[in-house]
Amino acid sequence: MQALTLPARHGWRWLAEGFRLFRKNHGMLAFLVVSYWLLMAVLNLIPWIGTAATTLCIPAFSVSLMNACRSIERATPLSPQILFSGFQSNLPALLTLGAVYLVATLCILGISSLADDGVLLRLMMAGQKPTPEAITDGGFVLASQIALLLACPLMMAYWYAPMLAAWHRCSPGKALFFSLVACLRNWRAFLLYSLAVALVCVLLPLFLAGLLTALLQNPLVTGLITVGTMLVIAPTLFASFYVSFRDVFVTGSDA
Repeated sequence: MQALTLPARHGWRWLAEGFRLFRKNHGMLAFLVVSYWLLMAVLNLIPWIGTAATTLCIPAFSVSLMNACRSIERATPLSPQILFSGFQSNLPALLTLGAVYLVATLCILGISSLADDGVLLRLMMAGQKPTPEAITDGGFVLASQIALLLACPLMMAYWYAPMLAAWHRCSPGKALFFSLVACLRNWRAFLLYSLAVALVCVLLPLFLAGLLTALLQNPLVTGLITVGTMLVIAPTLFASFYVSFRDVFVTGSDA
């Protein structure tokens, strides 16, 4: 399998096409994303074990949401049961990807703990909030920077891996390799995509929330509008993940 190398402009196209796909069945896609969040939140209530369980399941749930996006694009019937469809496609490979991601994350947090005595590790894995003194301490900031730097290649290797394993029956090793190569080849598109996401999905909503707070001075109304905005942004992001995979790995008119 060979990943295509796309122009930088595709980075913006992924987000725009993701929104177009979301509009085709906004209600169901938003429902699936919220249901996914709730399931992950419930599992995460269990310290340590919950974090491990969610990490193992994330690849399968990612495939489920991508299955939903593909069904929307193909105008095929879509039901809530599709949220668990990812567990029916090469599940051993998907669980292995989750395990690899978990171990790699633990290694990264273990390395970063050398800078802050494990404050970031306990926050990420057990939900133990650091003290104000720990947050302002330079060690915590340094640990966060180390973890972010080491996580970049991991995220690139993991970005497309679940879909490659489920849809193309790749082994975990091949899926991680092809995903890493695809991200490296398309770094320009991913750079523009990151900038578009930061602008449209982060900075613009923050600006609107601040503006509404100043104008309406009603926390309830502002909160409802913020939640509604998130119910558009989050499904659009998941749909853009699908569009990027389709563009990079599928030849034809969409490539």
